[in-house]
Amino acid sequence: MSISQAVSECTAGDTEGEETTPLLSNGVVPTRAKGASFASSVFNLMNAIMGSGILGLAYAMASTGIIGFCILLLLVSSLASFSIHLLLKLCDQTGINSYEDLGDKALQKPGKFLVGTAILIQNIGAMASYLFILKSELPAAISSLLSPGNTGDAWYDDGRLLLILVTVCVVLPLAILPKIGFLGFTSSLAFFFMLYFAVVVVVKKWSIPCPLPHNVTALPGAFQVISNSSDSECTPRLFIISSKSAYAIPTMAFSFLCHTAILPIYCELDRPSKTRMQNVSNISIGLSFLVYLISALFGYLTFYTHVNSELLLGYDAVMPRDIMVMIVRLAILLSVLLTVPLIHFPARKAVILMLFGGRAFSWLIHISTTVCILMLVLLLAIFVPDIRNVFGIVGSTTSSCLLFVFPGIFYLKISSQPFRSADCIGAALLVVFGCIMGITSFSVIVITWAKGS
Repeated sequence: MSISQAVSECTAGDTEGEETTPLLSNGVVPTRAKGASFASSVFNLMNAIMGSGILGLAYAMASTGIIGFCILLLLVSSLASFSIHLLLKLCDQTGINSYEDLGDKALQKPGKFLVGTAILIQNIGAMASYLFILKSELPAAISSLLSPGNTGDAWYDDGRLLLILVTVCVVLPLAILPKIGFLGFTSSLAFFFMLYFAVVVVVKKWSIPCPLPHNVTALPGAFQVISNSSDSECTPRLFIISSKSAYAIPTMAFSFLCHTAILPIYCELDRPSKTRMQNVSNISIGLSFLVYLISALFGYLTFYTHVNSELLLGYDAVMPRDIMVMIVRLAILLSVLLTVPLIHFPARKAVILMLFGGRAFSWLIHISTTVCILMLVLLLAIFVPDIRNVFGIVGSTTSSCLLFVFPGIFYLKISSQPFRSADCIGAALLVVFGCIMGITSFSVIVITWAKGS
């Protein structure tokens, strides 16, 4: 998931012919400049939706089967759209324009603290997933550019060392800046990089044979090609149920989480109304669904049972110096590198608000919080052995709360509608689904870890 630049104020515009939108300040409609267009808002929300999760969806399909994956992806995307519907209704009813303040309205200070903590953990997980990509992809990218005959002994083949250097020399200086608006354009670039990634996955499906070649040497971190590959491994499976399936829904929840960006984007929408914003979210989720499905399907049909939990790693073993793969790797690495400081900003803000409240700006607090968060994220990226663990744990905990549980609970607490209304019943079911999905997935993942160790 990427970070979309948020606006700081929320006002209302002319909504003639559409649903009334409060978005008021003390009941008064203030004058506002023309906001973002409908198309621009769709683009911004897609930037907020699409991120590192796209690299793990092919593995999710390999763990659930093609039809099983399609059903689950459709279910998660539909529930994401419905939970956005609930948030927008609450925004209209209360005039509140931030997720944390909705938590405060529904559950007082504990609610605000819960939302802030969930956002912090979610952003730490997102940053860890991005740094994990740097750790796994940067050595291969440098090796393919500098030394095609490299045997793996060069210093730049150590992904952990490269990750530390990049974090200290690039990420930390950018994250320490008090304002980082000039990096906002990378969100748009990242979106186009994801589209290019999907195109490359489709094109390379026809370039990689199945069964995979026996003489392929897997690079560090990539899948190991099994020498007795057979044609039976090239038959796609429609339904699969195994312990690996527990990673599927959390990865999807991680991939569709954009709810912290919904209200800010709603605020900057030209002629804001719930109808217009719901259409923005439906189109954004629908287009993201298509990109996710295409990249996951063709990634799975390329590697089948050998698909890696980080899809790009699979191409290293088969075509390490392919031009298209090298370009998409460099593009994603660039977008990841410049997106981490953007994701860091709301995480640091959440920590400072929870620990120091409304205290005036202090460089000591600012720098120490920045360094502590980045050290935690760096340790996670270095020592977590597989990116699916990040998707699984974060997706089954904070992503499920922000995507399913919190919107449902907040709506039930704040809305004045009778409990038997369709939205209240849907909100209750959303909470139940989120709790069951989160607890079940988290439990299976932990049990799998315990058995594996």
